[in-house]
Amino acid sequence: MKILETDRLILRELDSAADAEFIFELLNSPKFIKYIGDRGVRSIGESAVFIDERYRQSYRENGYGLYAVERRGDRMAVGICGLVRRESLPGPDLGFAFLPEFERMGFGLESASAVLHYGRFKLGFESVFAITTPDNEASITLLEKLGFTFTGLIDSPENEKLRLFVCDLSK
Repeated sequence: MKILETDRLILRELDSAADAEFIFELLNSPKFIKYIGDRGVRSIGESAVFIDERYRQSYRENGYGLYAVERRGDRMAVGICGLVRRESLPGPDLGFAFLPEFERMGFGLESASAVLHYGRFKLGFESVFAITTPDNEASITLLEKLGFTFTGLIDSPENEKLRLFVCDLSK
């Protein structure tokens, strides 16, 4: 199901049948593992289950989640972007990840800007959080471009230090 559309992109719900291969590739890309974490998905079949149990479950339980980011012209999936509900944060968390060959093309800024607009005007959020590892300079730069402010370090549930950001959407 299509959620958002921008000049160059379509954001839509992930589908376990159509997106299993793409998500398998994304979850096992070196930067995803380094900066987000190893999800233990080792086959396309496991990827389909992961989509159902993580992404689709979030749509059902929260009414939002991470979405496939596709180029409008050829409908190729280039990454994911959306909002995540984490027990460890007081509000929704902006998340994004892109296949290596589609980084540094502006897709992160374009999709995340649309997601923040959607969060404010469709979902009614007044603020959105974001977390990064301290050394993820690309994500930190993107968050700053989006208007996020660094608020301090927090411990993840896995006891890892993370940088916490917040974006005030009420302005």
